[in-house]
Amino acid sequence: MARKADPEKKNNIIAAAIRVFSQKGFAGARIIDVARDADIGKGTIYEYFQSKEDLFFAVFQQVMHESEISMAASGESDNVSQNLKSMGDALISTWLDKLELYSLVMEFWSATTASASRDRFKSTFQAGYQAFRQSIAALIREGILKGEFSPDCHPAEVASGLIGMWDALLLQAWLDNTFDALTSSRVCLDVMLRGLARQEDKGS
Repeated sequence: MARKADPEKKNNIIAAAIRVFSQKGFAGARIIDVARDADIGKGTIYEYFQSKEDLFFAVFQQVMHESEISMAASGESDNVSQNLKSMGDALISTWLDKLELYSLVMEFWSATTASASRDRFKSTFQAGYQAFRQSIAALIREGILKGEFSPDCHPAEVASGLIGMWDALLLQAWLDNTFDALTSSRVCLDVMLRGLARQEDKGS
């Protein structure tokens, strides 16, 4: 069936699906559950999405998009180190504020191996991580040009390490509600930034 061009209704369906999938998981969620949450008929959902998996992928894209927005909005300082700190705070804080949805991230990862649409999940993850790495690496290169960072600090590799750190901290926070991911992120980033600093600045 052809999909209607009503962005608001489509967004409402995706928002309802986020709530349902996060509560019941992909396997336990039904299209009728999403329809009830969105206060629409079940058939309406199929006017926008061909299947439950198609809807789940739209949820994945929305969650990725919201993460990108939070990152892009952070960091307006002329100081690159401060911008990196703002970026880390934005990422961690955004997810801590909705940590109950983090189970969806686990479902998304699972979909890259077990889903019939694993290729599109995997390629979207790859594109997201690539864009994130490029954004952080660009900041580090800016820091080199401004003289904040050592010229031999390997921007691409450091960017990959930062992303791995933030991913792991959020996973620990999801598993343990007593774990302080924000403080850990700030401390680790401070240590890393001291390592990136120019040699003449390290002794100051």
